[in-house]
Amino acid sequence: MLPTILLLTGAAGVANAYTIVAGQTFMFKNIDPVVMPGEYKSHMHTFMGSDAVTLNTSTSAELRKGCTSAQSLNDQSVYWTPTLYYTGAGSDYTPLAPERFSAYYENIAEAEIAIPEDYKVVVGNAAGTTQADVDAAGTTAEWFCEGDSAPASKEAAAFPTTTCSTHLQHILRFHDCVNPSNISEHSYSGRQNLPNTNRCPTGQSRIPQLRFSIRYDLRKTISSGWSGAPPLTLACGSSFCAHGDFINGWDKTALVNMLNATSKTEYMYINGTLQTGSGGDPTCGPTDADPNNGTNDYLKSVAMMAAKRMAKRAMSFFA
Repeated sequence: MLPTILLLTGAAGVANAYTIVAGQTFMFKNIDPVVMPGEYKSHMHTFMGSDAVTLNTSTSAELRKGCTSAQSLNDQSVYWTPTLYYTGAGSDYTPLAPERFSAYYENIAEAEIAIPEDYKVVVGNAAGTTQADVDAAGTTAEWFCEGDSAPASKEAAAFPTTTCSTHLQHILRFHDCVNPSNISEHSYSGRQNLPNTNRCPTGQSRIPQLRFSIRYDLRKTISSGWSGAPPLTLACGSSFCAHGDFINGWDKTALVNMLNATSKTEYMYINGTLQTGSGGDPTCGPTDADPNNGTNDYLKSVAMMAAKRMAKRAMSFFA
């Protein structure tokens, strides 16, 4: 049976938060409907949530037609990140699925509106190669060994340089301000000295803040451990290119109920029209909605990206 969906308030010092654990990864694929809609030319991504996602997905209604790997039928959202690979076996790229993917929604007491219908967003710097690139993107992105201490010199978004005794963990925090009249405008609260109480730019409102918490268990894959640079890479490159994407597919009633999750001490299920209470296991099995196109193979995805670059150069030459 899948783990219970709980309101986690006060956990790890986080107030007014609950988490939905989107159990298993349901696919690896070279699509990104937020950044690169309509093309099978993206680097590889790891997908959790609604399996209705395709290269053209753009609305919440589309996602609600799918089967979700989340442990709440009310959450038909889709979440994805660049795939993490083990590169210690010669030229092989072994994809690593998270042991546990958690989507936390935090600071709900400060939220003024529910997450909007059709809201989609990407955070992080997919071209990042340094900590400065991560900082410039404004995203709080971290890699660390859960429960282990790290050298003071370690950069927050760098992979750990020693073996993790438990899990390799990755954290990404999303925007918590959005313009309800133009949901493509979003930002982080409190990044400026703003006079308004919600600390958002003028015209934007606070929403529950999404946070990815992703845990990888590398103890079997890298049984001998590592010292120095680990035998890991992301599909986009180094640890500094880590990013996350989200398209809202939540049941509308559940989104409104989410705003009531403000207790710091009580557990709470987020009820909606599709599920009330903890419910049971999902009755469907999420799969790739477009299995005959694109690829789940790293080297093939690289070749497809190279073909795209060559085609662009050819078009530029003959223009």
